[in-house]
Amino acid sequence: MPLDYCHPTAPHQKLRLPEWYVSSLMMDRALDAICRRVKKLDRSHDIPYLAGYSLDGKTIYIDRHMPQFFKFRDRKIDTDRFLILHEEVEKTLIDQLGLHYLHAHQIATRAEEAAVRAAGITWRKYDQFMQKYVKHIGDERLTKVPKDLDLKPYRDEHDDDLLRRMLNSAHAGKAPKGIHVHDLAEAIRELRQRVRWHDTPGAHRAAAIKAKTVTKKTAKKKK
Repeated sequence: MPLDYCHPTAPHQKLRLPEWYVSSLMMDRALDAICRRVKKLDRSHDIPYLAGYSLDGKTIYIDRHMPQFFKFRDRKIDTDRFLILHEEVEKTLIDQLGLHYLHAHQIATRAEEAAVRAAGITWRKYDQFMQKYVKHIGDERLTKVPKDLDLKPYRDEHDDDLLRRMLNSAHAGKAPKGIHVHDLAEAIRELRQRVRWHDTPGAHRAAAIKAKTVTKKTAKKKK
């Protein structure tokens, strides 16, 4: 897995500042550490929005048509490591903390941007290059998608909006012949709840904590 580590064999360069200071070198080391922990990197499939991850988080997928390198000021930049950082951070936040995809994606994007800037690359140039190869949902080029690709991000980003519009339509009395509007609206509401809530250990922990807090508040009120 050639990921352009900053120091694959050489000893670490000594930092001139405390390690808890914001440091480009420390960011590069952190990026190396994350890349080394990836169990499997797959570049043989079509992946919506350039990169994704398997359901169990053990495989990071990068779209097969995404170039591994791009030129920036006479430098050959390996983009895989930045995409890996984004996907690993996002997946961890969703699975371990129960965050909604859009929130996890926002944090992961900021981490990716920080790593890109730490490498001496302008975010604008990097993003412009990446956007050329993005495949959207419904793209005709998506012909070889992995069976174990985690679809939560795509459901969260798109399906809830579609379901909301369907619900508005049901409320307006528009439904196919033979379908009761009330039953349809109820089914859509139930599906929206499932789409917007992740069935993950983190989500279950968050629900348990919330339930415990509510129970304590109820007990105090009774006293």
